[in-house]
This record gives sequence, structure tokens and C-alpha cells, in this order.
Amino acid sequence: MPPIYIIGCGDIGLRVARLWQARGASVHALARSPASEAALQTRNVTVLHGDLDQAENLPPLPAHSLVYFFAPPPTRGVTDPRMRGFLDAIPNDHLPARVVYISTSGVYGDVRGAWVTEESPVNPTIDRSRRRLDAEQALQAWAARTGVPVVILRVPGIYGPGRLPVEVIKSGRPILSEAESMYTNRIHADDLANICVVAGESQSPPGIYNVSDGH
Repeated sequence: MPPIYIIGCGDIGLRVARLWQARGASVHALARSPASEAALQTRNVTVLHGDLDQAENLPPLPAHSLVYFFAPPPTRGVTDPRMRGFLDAIPNDHLPARVVYISTSGVYGDVRGAWVTEESPVNPTIDRSRRRLDAEQALQAWAARTGVPVVILRVPGIYGPGRLPVEVIKSGRPILSEAESMYTNRIHADDLANICVVAGESQSPPGIYNVSDGH
């Protein structure tokens, strides 16, 4: 079982960490602040210090690790220099065993309720989605060059504890007019974490997958 290395170990990352720890895996995570380090250590996660915005100083990957890249791009621009800097910092003689990346279904753009599959053309219409597509393309180009298997999960809205507008509903404030509610998808945080584990297994085919509820 390879060591697990999580970059961007927030809510989903911690859920993934727990699942791998239950299997007996060693879990590492990147942290750039003392608060993040303390939170990870309480969950028996080995901390590696680094900042994606200073990729030249990133620590080396655990040998032959399964990498989960959950870190978001910067909040401005149309590219993801964090992903590109991370990939550039990996030496060719110290490659990971596999990379799993959480992207967004937003790369398809506004399809006005039409059905979308992995073969649908990408057409991001906002910069946030353009940054995610840039990260996907950088990762795919790197995978083609290095031969490392890569799984890209295109994910819609994530729901779960703390992610639902419960207090807004209780207050009686309006949420969304039914007339303005279009076709969309969601995925529960626990389901997404389980999918990430399956995507990291060596027998799972690399590629791009749309990940959502069954509706």
C-alpha cells in the first residue's frame, strides 16, 4: 500500500485520510500554517511543511506515493500556477504512483439543463472554471510526459454537514424560486471521499470521470 499524500487537506481531505487510515495506510498532508499543522496532527496525519505559492520550496514527495490534489487555484486569473508549480517541482526520478485531482463540472459551462457526459465539450464561462480546466490540462500534459496515471474527478456542488443552508431555511428567508430552479447535481461529502479512495486504487482506470448523485 503506497503512502498517501494529500495536498489541500480540508473537509474532503480529512474524510479521505480517515478512510485510508482505516485500511492501515500512512497518510501525509501538506500544511503551511501552524493551525493547519495542529489540526492534522490531532488526526494522526504526518505533516509536510510547504506553500504551493512558493513551489520551489516544497518538500519532496513520499516515495511512490498516491497523491490527492485538493488545493484550490488562486482566486484570480484563468490559470492555476499552484498546480503547475507543484508538477514542475516533482523530479523525474521521484514520481508518485498516481495522482487524483478534484476538478469541477463547471468546466462544461452553462449547458442550460442539457445532459452532460465525459465526452461533452468543455466550455468554461467563468474564470473559476477556467482555472480548474487549466489545472486539468497541466496535469494531463504532465501525465503524458511522465507516464504517471492520473484520475480527474469533475464534481458538482458538494453537500453534507455544514454545507446546507439549514439556518436560512429555519429563518423563513427565500432560497430559490422553483421557477428559477434548473437541472443540477450534487454529491454528498462522504460519497465523494469514498469515490476518491476508489479512484486512488491501482486497478481503477485513469481518466476523467463526472462524479455526482444518481439523478
